Amino acid sequence: MIYDIRHVTTYEYESNVSFARCSLRLEPLSGGGQELISHSVDIRPRPSERTARRDFFGTLTESIVIDTQHRHLRIDARSRVKLSRTPPERDAPSSAWERVRDAAFEATSLGPSSPIGYVFASALVPVLAPVADYAAGSFPAGTGIVVGAADLMRRIHKEFRYDPKATVISTPLREVFDNRHGVCQDFAHVMIAGLRGLGLPAAYVSGYLRTIPPEGEPRLQGADATHAWVSVWCGEALGWVGFDPTNDLLVGNDHIMLGMGRDFSDVSPVDGIIVGSPKQKLGVAVDVVLVE
Repeated sequence: MIYDIRHVTTYEYESNVSFARCSLRLEPLSGGGQELISHSVDIRPRPSERTARRDFFGTLTESIVIDTQHRHLRIDARSRVKLSRTPPERDAPSSAWERVRDAAFEATSLGPSSPIGYVFASALVPVLAPVADYAAGSFPAGTGIVVGAADLMRRIHKEFRYDPKATVISTPLREVFDNRHGVCQDFAHVMIAGLRGLGLPAAYVSGYLRTIPPEGEPRLQGADATHAWVSVWCGEALGWVGFDPTNDLLVGNDHIMLGMGRDFSDVSPVDGIIVGSPKQKLGVAVDVVLVE
């Protein structure tokens, strides 16, 4: 499957901004059944400085500086990717979760794909006993890692309410867990915290999810969205497997990866600082179009 993706981010400022420095993570990854074919980013006003590097996790991070006064900033990213994934069934045979846990702690590599880097607490995902206890309900002794992770995903989908007004990215994970509502980033963070609390490697993935309109209705431009899910290391044989707790889905060919890290702070598509305006209005429009 080949997709064309357009991701447009706009900022409208209350007053003139004299300086902006932003970090962009808008180039989709290659790997894990995904191949990047092309990518470009158009920025208006044009930056005076523009540099790019790969971060530790392999995500292309582009740094831009805009030092001309402006009231509007528009970042228009366009990509084409090819996907060919075959996720396991949720009841697929897999190594017992205790064996996966032990294998992760025996890892000798410290590279970005090594499971050991995704076992410990991170900036937005503390390891909390109540969350670990909640996750443990999906992992009786000897349970296969895929079966257990799929059950935890299902429970979060069933027991947590999707509410885009309930949280912001800085809402503490404990508050999300106690109140049982939030958005895809929150559900991914809760699932990661529960898995790490059991010693299991879990990563945060940012990206896109293709939406399919109801039968007979037209597809709306800009109706797709940025999304977040969880990648779980399921042992040497299976490697990393994606789980989407927002939709109770194992990740297949409708999920396009932008970046993978320990939590949202590692893979935020656009962040930065500005000088000159106390208020701003953010707009994000995403189109994911199936080409073939």
